[in-house]
Amino acid sequence: MIDFCHEQTAHCESGVLSNLLKFHGLEISEPMAFGLGQGLFFAYAPFIRLNKLPLITYRATPGRLLKQVSRGLGLDLQTMQFRDQDKGMQVLDDLLDQGIPVGLQTGIYWLPYIPRAYRFHFNAHNLVVYGRDGDQYQISDPVMPFTTVISRADLQVARFAKGPLAPKGKLYYFDIIAAPASLGDAVRESLRYVAKQMCRVPFFLIGTRGMHFLAGRLENWPAKLGEKNGLLHLSQVIRMQEEIGTGGAGFRLLYAAFLQECQEVLVEPRMGVFSQRLTAIGDEWRVFAAMAARLCKGRGRDGDSFSHCAGIIRRCADQEEQLFQDILRYLG
Repeated sequence: MIDFCHEQTAHCESGVLSNLLKFHGLEISEPMAFGLGQGLFFAYAPFIRLNKLPLITYRATPGRLLKQVSRGLGLDLQTMQFRDQDKGMQVLDDLLDQGIPVGLQTGIYWLPYIPRAYRFHFNAHNLVVYGRDGDQYQISDPVMPFTTVISRADLQVARFAKGPLAPKGKLYYFDIIAAPASLGDAVRESLRYVAKQMCRVPFFLIGTRGMHFLAGRLENWPAKLGEKNGLLHLSQVIRMQEEIGTGGAGFRLLYAAFLQECQEVLVEPRMGVFSQRLTAIGDEWRVFAAMAARLCKGRGRDGDSFSHCAGIIRRCADQEEQLFQDILRYLG
């Protein structure tokens, strides 16, 4: 079995990245992996439907972290997908037999160790396989507190799940890697990209503009859709923010931790201040989620309303706009 150190993390893709890089001797924390991977984002896409409700995303597309961290640090990431399931399993076996831990993209619904209440049809869940004993595979899933074992049959089903974002047996691993020449350069590039995505993209559904657009729609849902459908749409915002993976507020807190680490990498105290500001914004998103949840459950307090919820989103948008403009001014 490969001597692999499992660490539980907040988010699957950044957690897998951090754990794989640490195996190869590169001490990159989960927040640093998320930040270097340009993971923070926001988009409201009413034309894309999940369970007949609009998509809201608070993070970059699945797979972006892997690509950007590898590119930014100059790492050799090997990625494969397969049409033939037997070949996909054989390649995995061969890599494990060579002592190489392997990252996998899977359908989380088909992983038997995930509690049933938390399973849903999402095909971009990342985990690490670090060993096998015949048809039993040792799994390091970073969102779980402990490692586990899964059968070959169950793993194969999860690797080749059907539907949106079908993994097609995707696996990835790092060849032997060396420490990057300049972590500071990669940090600056990633900071600049995320800040521009959040406050300078001239499209009304992306970044802080997307937040304001969502707030305007949300405020009118009861009148336009009726009370019942309005609450269903509101519940979708909460679900995408708090229940799908790390969630929107969680991603902001994770990125705030990245900004805190940037203070040391760049030797820049202002990064610590930026981190504190984004932490406060993440807390404000959680205030919104709590109020929205009370409304959805019929437990609203005095002052709870769709308009008040929209006002909190607008406040978060304004604060994020100012924060990322300040970061861009610092970067020059």
